[in-house]
Amino acid sequence: MTDQMNAFVLMGHGDFDQLQWREDWPVPVPEAGEVLIKVGACGLNNTDVNTRTAWYSKAVSENTTGGAFDDANDEDATWGGAAITFPRIQGADVVGEVVGLGADCDASLMGKRVMIDTWLRDWSDPTNMDKCGYYGSECDGGFAQYTKIDQRHVHVVESDLSDAELATFATSSITAENMLERAAVTAGDRVLITGASGGVGSALIQLAKRRGAMTIALCSKSKMDAVKEVGADVVLDRDTADLKAALREATGHETVSVLADVVGGDDWPKWLDRIERGGRLTCAGAIAGPMVTFDLRTFYLRDLVFTGATIVPVGLFANLVSYIEKGEIKPLLAETFPLSELHDAQRAFIQKSHIGNIVVTP
Repeated sequence: MTDQMNAFVLMGHGDFDQLQWREDWPVPVPEAGEVLIKVGACGLNNTDVNTRTAWYSKAVSENTTGGAFDDANDEDATWGGAAITFPRIQGADVVGEVVGLGADCDASLMGKRVMIDTWLRDWSDPTNMDKCGYYGSECDGGFAQYTKIDQRHVHVVESDLSDAELATFATSSITAENMLERAAVTAGDRVLITGASGGVGSALIQLAKRRGAMTIALCSKSKMDAVKEVGADVVLDRDTADLKAALREATGHETVSVLADVVGGDDWPKWLDRIERGGRLTCAGAIAGPMVTFDLRTFYLRDLVFTGATIVPVGLFANLVSYIEKGEIKPLLAETFPLSELHDAQRAFIQKSHIGNIVVTP
């Protein structure tokens, strides 16, 4: 092994010029309890873009187009509301091979193909959300040839899927499973899924059906056939003028028991109005914009339950790996780019014209 590697390094909040290609970045050295991973593939997700552009800052009210937000405050410009340290290698959805061990590591991990649980823990207090971090945000991630991580975050995966296919799961599927867990989705629920053609949306379809729920997917008209192939029970045009009538015709019901939303924006009140009395909203994103019109009467008069879903409970990632190994969920690989073309990969990701997930390979 060389002591230098190729990596994309984020130098600060801003436009693509802050995301810089380096061919001389030092290979990380695993400390006690850490493993060194040779990256086989790394998936893209919204956090990469949102952190780079500082979209998480409360000073930003519009949806992201991938460019810089000049009014953003660097002090609250990351998912956790705290300043990020630069330079930073982003990329959370890593699949790769363990090629090095720090002191006191499990020797049996050497040479194994692994996926990384993206949520960093204080292992003396692992359920404390205030002590959680995100891989590729609070530490360097996988947009590089090599990365390191505490061995307690790696999960050996036995699968015939390629590295690129496996790299489609981590953030999107664990976000979706967390949303469903928070909303206590079970068989018999009718789940309305916004943004159903994206990584989280397509994962919601598969994981909700795994629980026995009916899935009603919303997406653009041009993607309806592809979303149907993912397995949605019902697929509706997101621009449907009369959602109430469309639901009644397709399902026999005018409402749903659960709204699983990653979109937000101007259409949010229309979706909220379709939740039945005593129903649930679970939310893990706002790709169409974080500011919505909210009638509190809809919320309290219908006895609705709202849950946000970001930090994932301990053990949920291990469950996800088992679903993959048993073939209970399938990858949806939209496109693969070389790591050196990360700018182009991110532009394609931001355009949202794809179905599923985009991945880069070193």
